[in-house]
Amino acid sequence: MATCRECNDDVEKLVSVKVAGKARKVCEDCADRLREANEVAAESEGVVQRMMEFKGRR
Repeated sequence: MATCRECNDDVEKLVSVKVAGKARKVCEDCADRLREANEVAAESEGVVQRMMEFKGRR
């Protein structure tokens, strides 16, 4: 059995997800939550950049 590094539960299968440029091995439930949080953060950053008329790249 493998252990999820996010929730510390024993799971059968771990999934690799990139968070802040680093790959993390987490269970599927945690991977979904991390993906959603990453999408929300990217969208909110885009909204702020459009609001401030930022034309550059990160």
